[in-house]
Amino acid sequence: MLQRDYILRMIEMIGELIAGVLGLIRKGDFQKASLKLENAYSEFLKEDAAFFQNIPSEKLTQTLLEEHNYSHGHLEILSELFYAQAELFSAEGKDEEARKYYEKSLMLLEFVMKEGKVFSIEKEARINHLKEKSRNE
Repeated sequence: MLQRDYILRMIEMIGELIAGVLGLIRKGDFQKASLKLENAYSEFLKEDAAFFQNIPSEKLTQTLLEEHNYSHGHLEILSELFYAQAELFSAEGKDEEARKYYEKSLMLLEFVMKEGKVFSIEKEARINHLKEKSRNE
């Protein structure tokens, strides 16, 4: 129960952080947004962004769940970080990188929804948004 409460608090905190990062991106402060994202990977998931980038997409969930003992909550947080990373790449005109991160974010969120056997209108809307973004980038 305590771990679940902790993860829920982390997800709430990551939402606030992502909103701040997206605000920086809208202002065109890409360097500050990138720094906040890098710090978020370390703070919330105890690894730097490169660690996650180096795991092949097709092995991402399996590797994190089995080898690193991540929970579904951790995967949801990573999905949000990947989304923000994709938005940053998109704003910088790095469309191919953005598409890869949108796809990774989508894959993680779909996995969490399916395996967690939960329904959330908000998450379904995010999944649809990610599907659209990964096709358009």
